[in-house]
Amino acid sequence: MASIGKIARRTFLLGTAAVAGGVAFGYYSYRKPLANPLKDELAEGEATFNPYVKIGSDNRITIIAPRAEMGQGSYTTLAALVCEELDVLLDQVVIEHGPSAPAYYNAAAMREGAPFPRFDESFLAESLRSTMGVVAKFVALQFTGGSTSMIDGFERMRHAGAAARETLKQAAARRLGAQAASLTTKDGIITDPASGQTLSYGDVALEAADLVPPSDIVLRERKNWKILGKPQPRKDMLAKVTGAPIYGVDVDLPDMLYGTVRMNPSPGGRMKDFDATTALAMPGVKKIVAIDSPYGHGIGVIADNTWRAFKAAEAVNIKWEKGPIPPSSADMEALLTEALKGTDSFSLRTLGDPDLVFADAPHDSIVEAEYDAPFLSHAAMEPMNATARLKDGLLEVWAPNQGPTLIDAVGSRITGLPKEKIRVHTTFLGGGFGRRIEPDFSDYAIRLALEAEGRPVKVTWTREEDMTHGPYRPVAKARYRASLDEKGIPRALVGSVASPSVMTSAVGRYYPDIPMGGPDNALIDGAFNQPYGIENYRIDGRKVPLAVPVGFWRSVGNSYNVFMHESFIDEIAHAGGRDPLDLRRELMADFPVARAVVEKAADMAGWTTPAQPGHARGLAFSLSFGTWVAEVVEVSGQDGAIRIENVWCAADPGLVLDPLNFKAQMMSGIVFGLSAAIGQQITFADGAVEQSNFHEHDALRIDKCPRIEVELLENAPHMGGAGEPGTPPSMPALGNAIFALTGKRLRRLPFANEIEFA
Repeated sequence: MASIGKIARRTFLLGTAAVAGGVAFGYYSYRKPLANPLKDELAEGEATFNPYVKIGSDNRITIIAPRAEMGQGSYTTLAALVCEELDVLLDQVVIEHGPSAPAYYNAAAMREGAPFPRFDESFLAESLRSTMGVVAKFVALQFTGGSTSMIDGFERMRHAGAAARETLKQAAARRLGAQAASLTTKDGIITDPASGQTLSYGDVALEAADLVPPSDIVLRERKNWKILGKPQPRKDMLAKVTGAPIYGVDVDLPDMLYGTVRMNPSPGGRMKDFDATTALAMPGVKKIVAIDSPYGHGIGVIADNTWRAFKAAEAVNIKWEKGPIPPSSADMEALLTEALKGTDSFSLRTLGDPDLVFADAPHDSIVEAEYDAPFLSHAAMEPMNATARLKDGLLEVWAPNQGPTLIDAVGSRITGLPKEKIRVHTTFLGGGFGRRIEPDFSDYAIRLALEAEGRPVKVTWTREEDMTHGPYRPVAKARYRASLDEKGIPRALVGSVASPSVMTSAVGRYYPDIPMGGPDNALIDGAFNQPYGIENYRIDGRKVPLAVPVGFWRSVGNSYNVFMHESFIDEIAHAGGRDPLDLRRELMADFPVARAVVEKAADMAGWTTPAQPGHARGLAFSLSFGTWVAEVVEVSGQDGAIRIENVWCAADPGLVLDPLNFKAQMMSGIVFGLSAAIGQQITFADGAVEQSNFHEHDALRIDKCPRIEVELLENAPHMGGAGEPGTPPSMPALGNAIFALTGKRLRRLPFANEIEFA
């Protein structure tokens, strides 16, 4: 078993160096600002002040929101961060995603990925978080994930707005013969109270761009916020409801060709050969090429429209090799079972000596359970697509993506071009959920662009191509064991989780030359880091090497671990004769933020009052991505089927920047989680995926969607995310409610394999 002590000593040294001034990585290099990528692409009469703000002499203000907008509202709220300090209204600005650039690296995702519970604020934990923040700047990955867009942008984007404001005031002061400190700003207008004279931001933008902002900038206190903390109209909504061409599939360029791909249906399998004679004779088909990529092996088709490319791909006769995966889901589950029996494991948090407690525990005090979660597809509504053009030594890629710098790396690897000859245009995303951080669809588009003689190629996948190739949320199996005292309180709890490693699989695709090893905290995320005061406690992870590609599905390891962990907490409560709410409250005595959200959700649901006849409620909690969430699900029985009636959710992210949007994200996460709990799964037979489209991997439809109520608290000491934390507790809360109604404990997802839903 990996030693946390060894990890601790290494991270202590690294963390100390980082905290002491970045010595471990070079103080000067770390403190040096990253280049502003906007400087080289300014229009006439336009000035830039930092990587987030452009202002034109015509008073056009452009704010760069460098995180993917996939329906979660980041486009608007990131811009609001700048607007608050720039002192302009959201209606006065244009918002763009901006270029792919190191300046937009995601530091928060790296910091929050430290293998410690979020409530652990020890010197060791904080040192490692600081270290990872330093490393993030040198790695300089620009990506959207981990529910970190607001956490990452909160300080730097407000500071960008404030720096631009103060620089504009300096330029205005010179023009007006006044002191900058005496000037006021409002809605893009600078006023000299003494003389009554005014200047617009556009009037002084070009002069201000040559000035250095003051070093003593003070950000507004929360009590003085005008925009943040209040609901704001979504800046992306008009384009979406009017059908504007904003998504990757809408890209339309002059002289464009169209393409698709067909890859080996057996993960990791190669292509022996193919015969494209019939396909090449079809109208509009231009070319068919072999694709040999880190993401798959097969063929790509170039045609004069997408439908003809689809039909030609079907007509190609291909001989496939079998991939190196077990042939069936049953065979894969057997490997997980073997891993749970073995001794090869790692643990990131052990309290007390649980093995000693179990050695002396009476048999009748022991509670045991085994849980299973399947592979899952992301199933984003917009098909995977990207458009690429290689012309005159410049590669351009238009793609709905979550990781533009990954596309830079892929483009350079394929074409040999340097970064300055690659441009990534990030469109809006028709759903992401972690799927679009993968560069595979851009990789294939770039490879087809190499064959297109300078013309752009828009490559679109069929739904079947996406759903049958992944990458997927990993399959997982866990065994839990607890010993209870005479009051039904767990004296010891041990959980073992077996699953493929997302980090090993994903990094192996992104950077094939970088080896990955050691613990993967994502594998046990949502189990080892939950705020329960159990004296003897251990969660261990077992990495199972399956060749099935797995990746970052919404809430990642929390998506299965919280289901398993919270189901087991519920089982402990019932085995010990305890109310599930009361047990959690007692175990959370040292964690007031957790206890408050649990009590709030229970109060919203009327937990202490009996449910209606034929109804029952289930409770679950999770701390994920910095946000503390409790949910109560109410179900009813209808002619032998289960109907989900209500969901009550209390969430505490510490600080809410837009309450309406935050609630919408919690609702979205709940529906996403319930969809997975009820009926979604990816299964294998004969080395290939069995599901192909929404009819076999469906989402919760509107007629089955429950009433959802969300309340927000702000007690947590640190800001948390919104996109993912609503998903994890929805699954165990549903399972716990079904048990409360029927007495049937469901330990395997999806539940529709065992019961019917109305």
